[in-house]
Amino acid sequence: MTSLSPQGSLSRIRIGSAPDSWGVWFPDDPRQVPWQRFLDEVAQSGYEWIELGPYGYLPSDPAVLAEETTKRGLKVSAGTVFTDLHHGPEVWEKTWAHVSDIAALTQAMGASHLVVIPSFWRDDKTGEVLEPDTLTPEQWRHLTSLTERLGREVRERYGLRIVVHPHADTHIDSEENVVRFLDGTDSSLVSLCLDTGHYAYCGGDSVKLIETYGERIGYLHLKQVDPEILAEVRANEIPFGPAVAKGVMCEPPSGVPALEPVLAAASKLDVDLFAIVEQDMYPCEPDKPLPIAQRTRAFLRSCGA
Repeated sequence: MTSLSPQGSLSRIRIGSAPDSWGVWFPDDPRQVPWQRFLDEVAQSGYEWIELGPYGYLPSDPAVLAEETTKRGLKVSAGTVFTDLHHGPEVWEKTWAHVSDIAALTQAMGASHLVVIPSFWRDDKTGEVLEPDTLTPEQWRHLTSLTERLGREVRERYGLRIVVHPHADTHIDSEENVVRFLDGTDSSLVSLCLDTGHYAYCGGDSVKLIETYGERIGYLHLKQVDPEILAEVRANEIPFGPAVAKGVMCEPPSGVPALEPVLAAASKLDVDLFAIVEQDMYPCEPDKPLPIAQRTRAFLRSCGA
């Protein structure tokens, strides 16, 4: 394994984790750990940075959340929003109502990024097909133009930078669709949150994307997929939610892509980047996440991060 000094080329990459790595997908779900336990355990695992996760899971009062994070030595790197902007201008007001609350909390917590996840074309719990898995040319125009508008509005009103997250079972997934999205959006308004696991899940090469579109990479999610389970998922066209329940997203370094080359490629960009660990594990037993988080943090330290 290649080890890089923390004072070396990875010194501008800031490692964190997220509620996702504790099996948290929803604001409130009896199968999820309480937010206090998540904060305790993410700090215990050696992380300094966290994301807000689904809005409403962590306290949405900035004063309360600031007190709870500060006393555990934690800081917030980003909030997360879900959008369906390919549906056109008629969804803008609904989208902005969702985004503005989260952006306000994200800003209040001192973070500078807002992770934007496109809507799913099939339900992540039931697998029900909600709409076609490909967009029409008009829908692509809506998606790109309204994402640019979102980037502009979020920057002007809240001082945040949006980073769009390619995601399984959405319309921004494969290399072809990611590249089409990047080529269709203004780099000054729209950056990418490259999730290494989702991109591999959809057949993409994270190192290649970083080397080709480095100036568009604004944020990283570190994740791996289990190749054997992924092959089964593809062969049987299993939806993303059930695939996660099968363990398709796995603990590093046992899956793909290898994270050392990803971190090395990102370090060559010579910019400050968050690299947030996300191991999709919904649902999971409450005692499962902590040991995984501790081992993952140790592994990333061994990579120099």
